[in-house]
Amino acid sequence: MVYSLAASTLTVAAPLGCDAAPAEGAEPTAPAPRRSSDVLVTGADEEMLVLEVTEANRVVVRLPRVEVGQGVTTAVAMMIAEELDARIADVEIPLAGARSRGNQFTGGSSSVSSLYGPARELAALARAKLVTAAARQWRLPARFLYTRNTRVCAPDGRSATFGSLTASAARITRPTVSSRPKPASRHRVIGRPTTRIDARDIVTGKAQYAGDLTVAGAKPTVVARPPTLGGKLVSVDSRAARAMPGVHAVVKAAGGVAVVADSFHHALQARDALRITWAPGPLASLSDAEIRSRLRAAVPRLGTPPRGSAQTEGEFEFAFVSHAPMEVLTAVADVRADRAEIWFSSQTPMDARDSIASAVGLPASKVKVHVIRGGGSFGRRLNHDAAIEAALVSKAARRPVKLMWSRADDIRHGRMRPASHHRIRASHAGGRVVAFSHVLASVSESYEGQGLLSAQGRAGNTVTPAVAPAPGPLPSDDGLYNFGRVSGDSGSVELAMPLGAWRSVDSGTMRTAEEIVVDEVAGSLGKDPVAFRRTTLRNKSVRAVLDKVADAGDWGRTLPAGRAQGVAVHEEYGSCVACLVEIDAGDPKNPRVTRVVMAADVGTAVNPRGLEAQLMGTAIDGISTVLRAGLHIDRGAVRESSYADFRYARQRDAPLRFEAHIMPSRREPGGAGELGVPAAAGAVANAYARATGTRPRRFPLTF
Repeated sequence: MVYSLAASTLTVAAPLGCDAAPAEGAEPTAPAPRRSSDVLVTGADEEMLVLEVTEANRVVVRLPRVEVGQGVTTAVAMMIAEELDARIADVEIPLAGARSRGNQFTGGSSSVSSLYGPARELAALARAKLVTAAARQWRLPARFLYTRNTRVCAPDGRSATFGSLTASAARITRPTVSSRPKPASRHRVIGRPTTRIDARDIVTGKAQYAGDLTVAGAKPTVVARPPTLGGKLVSVDSRAARAMPGVHAVVKAAGGVAVVADSFHHALQARDALRITWAPGPLASLSDAEIRSRLRAAVPRLGTPPRGSAQTEGEFEFAFVSHAPMEVLTAVADVRADRAEIWFSSQTPMDARDSIASAVGLPASKVKVHVIRGGGSFGRRLNHDAAIEAALVSKAARRPVKLMWSRADDIRHGRMRPASHHRIRASHAGGRVVAFSHVLASVSESYEGQGLLSAQGRAGNTVTPAVAPAPGPLPSDDGLYNFGRVSGDSGSVELAMPLGAWRSVDSGTMRTAEEIVVDEVAGSLGKDPVAFRRTTLRNKSVRAVLDKVADAGDWGRTLPAGRAQGVAVHEEYGSCVACLVEIDAGDPKNPRVTRVVMAADVGTAVNPRGLEAQLMGTAIDGISTVLRAGLHIDRGAVRESSYADFRYARQRDAPLRFEAHIMPSRREPGGAGELGVPAAAGAVANAYARATGTRPRRFPLTF
């Protein structure tokens, strides 16, 4: 159901997760909006997706999601342009600030699928109203008119821009032409590879990130942090720092001691001049070996296998992993006695606003959160550590601040993918798997006691971090393979560590381990890994993507010694993917992925070029986390501090050849952003195993 909003220009809205039942009728009128300088914020129905056609012939949709590089603004612009027959260059997709209700969550690979229906319905209704308005103006039957290039056109050659018709279209209550979205057979924009609408702005520096913002009076700010996780401030001598040029304030912060200065250079110099005594954090006696031992002990026991079956078993360890988005965490905060305003990139802006309000002691209605584009996330911006910290520093310093976490700050004190230990057993008899069990333990993501969150607790706020729950009781392949009785269980280890949802969350480790075991089962049964999967997979769509990569990647071709292929599949978010990898492990300590072939079925691929980029990114994630990238815990501290030692894949580690195949489909979109990580990781691990004749069990391999 879409609404027509009272406005001087054509403005329509569709609910996103609206609990209230819409009014009866095809085009109910929503309660009158509160007047503001921005017609898109309607007050009465903030949970809606709202489209406005301006007099300047611009189509504006303020998006209740965040753009963190995944291309959601381009995908939505394509949906709007498709249904309106508008030029994509005439469509603007600014980001909506935190609202008082509704759904602004960006995650779970859900953005495109959740917006596909509402966005198209909005644009289809707007188009019908514009055509009806033009028909009345020209006194022609509306059925003879058509739309093209953000204009309404008549058979006699007359045309009018949408902008010139917007005021009259706003008064149309019942269009005289269909307001239904087009069938897929008529799509000319959706499904066509399209360059990102913000590509030029990004490469020319015009795109604005939090660090680029100029907010009146906001001064650069950095924080001195403890050497260990959860370390506490004992004392600080700030006299030398305060006396340095350009320094405005030195204040105690939840995570340490903050320095506010004229520039980040001045702030960093003053931070280094602080003389601080720290108390060690709660993990000061703990390192990797002990954590691995605790995880191993926390894994539930496997049950009794079926009588008469043979077993293929494996235990797998996965290290902690940093999100490490390219843009470091940055937030601008202006906290006053009676109000607060925050600018930062957030996947959960409504939760962030509530947490910030509680931390600084203000009602949520007095806190305004502006959502800014982010330079990468991978789940990191589900949490709002930096924004809360910036707000607390602004309050203490009594001035606006622009707070930046350095790369070392985030790697050593930010959120991490939890370490985990997996135990898998596949029982086979008569040439097939008759039972499959996957038990695991991971470091619990429920801990709330680390530095910043402790400070919020002292302020009277109980914070529930926006992270994924612990793994469920069943393995991730429940339903993917015909493996007889599938079972699983999970345990956890409680450690005072800042953890968070990392791209693909549990599937990134669970599926990787399972796909390794699938390869090993195939070997035990004397079967080819691809052929074994084909006869065991339940879903024909998964078989189709597997067949595609096997064909496109020339599966089984002869390769020199030390080189091999590996394959893996995954199904999630209403989508499925397969990945084929070729690896050169002639030097097992320095393996190099040379080729990646991926195929995905995500339903309707709104922007195949964007989907290809997503798959390419997931391939790099798989290469990184399987081969090199992980975090060491060394006596309560994270050892790594930059890309130099957190060895995420660089250009020299990227595959020499990459290709992505998008399977044709007319069903509605599924999820895609996180889909490829498990398949890519599994394929890399399997390729390495075949190239080296080993059974990899600990990741990353060169940890």
